Amino acid sequence: MKPFRQAAILELIDREPVHSQEVLRARLRGRGIDVTQATLSRDIKELGLVKQASDGAYHRPGTVGPAATGGGDGALRRAVAEYLRGVDRSQQLVVLRTDAGQAQALAIALDRARSSEIVGTIAGDDTVLVVVRDHRRAAALVKRLEQMARG
Repeated sequence: MKPFRQAAILELIDREPVHSQEVLRARLRGRGIDVTQATLSRDIKELGLVKQASDGAYHRPGTVGPAATGGGDGALRRAVAEYLRGVDRSQQLVVLRTDAGQAQALAIALDRARSSEIVGTIAGDDTVLVVVRDHRRAAALVKRLEQMARG
């Protein structure tokens, strides 16, 4: 039950700004997950969730939340400018290089941008694999990301 509950917590905070434990408890209850305040506090601590001063909402550690950044393309531009170190492409697969420990943050920004050409991302420590719908769109994505990186 704990892994299921913690996965639901992460999904909720990724989907919308959650500003308090009470709101989080209510959202979980809406999904049929009844949790005590003490258990929720432990989950928040174990997941390493942090409240960002800019929006007061819970976020995964080391990420920039959509509410704090205005979301979408603006957040992606900032993440690309800060984390992207290299880009390579093979057909519809795009490989993004970052410094160590930064791939997750870049992948989250890509996922939250909800770009129609991106099927999904997989992040390691310093590499993000981006699966794009076709090779033409992959080439366009590489060009767009390179432009973002240059500012």
